Amino acid sequence: MNQKSVIEFFDRLAPEWDSNMIRNEKTIKTILDYSGIRENTDVLDVACGTGVLIPDYLNRKVNKVIGVDISPVMIEIARAKFSDSRISFINGDVEAYSFKELFDCSVVYNALPHFPEPGRLIKILSGILKQDGRLTIAHGMSRDKINTHHTSGSSSAVSLPLMAETELAKLMGLYLNVDTVVSNDDMYVVSGIKIF
Repeated sequence: MNQKSVIEFFDRLAPEWDSNMIRNEKTIKTILDYSGIRENTDVLDVACGTGVLIPDYLNRKVNKVIGVDISPVMIEIARAKFSDSRISFINGDVEAYSFKELFDCSVVYNALPHFPEPGRLIKILSGILKQDGRLTIAHGMSRDKINTHHTSGSSSAVSLPLMAETELAKLMGLYLNVDTVVSNDDMYVVSGIKIF
C-alpha cells in the first residue's frame, strides 16, 4: 500500500462518500462515549474524510475540532460543509504534520486499515495528547465485516486487515493505559489514556 494510491482512491470516492455512508446512531454515540468526547474538549479527528463525525462532536459542545485527512477532495468537501469557528481542517499526512497544540481526545474512526504502520500511528498520536488525553481507534461495525469489506473489490489495494482488538490493545498499551477493548457485531473500539 502506498500513499499516492490511498490518496487517489479516497479522492475518487469523496464525491459520493456522504450519500454512501451508513450510520448507526446508537453505535456512534457509544463510540463517542468511550472516546471521552464531551463539553470543552479539544479533538483531533484523524482521517476525518468529509467530516462525518463533526456534527456529533459539535452536539457534545466540544471546544475545538481539527480534522485531518490525506485526501484533498475529502477535505475540500468537509470545508464546504462546515463553517463553525470551532472547526478547522488540514489536508495532509497526520503522521508527518507538526501540530502546535495538544489534544484531549484523538479519534481514528473507520480508518485504521488504511495506515500501513499502526504502531507508528499510535506512537505519534499518543505524543500529541494532553496529560490524561485519550486515543480511541474505532469502527462502526464488526471486525469481520470490516475485513470482508476491505478484501473485496478495489479497497483491497489500499487496506490492511483489521487486527484483533487484543493485538491493537497491546500496541496501544506501550503508550496508553488501555481501559476499553470492545469487539462485537456492532463495533470495534480500543481506547486508552496517555501514560506519563
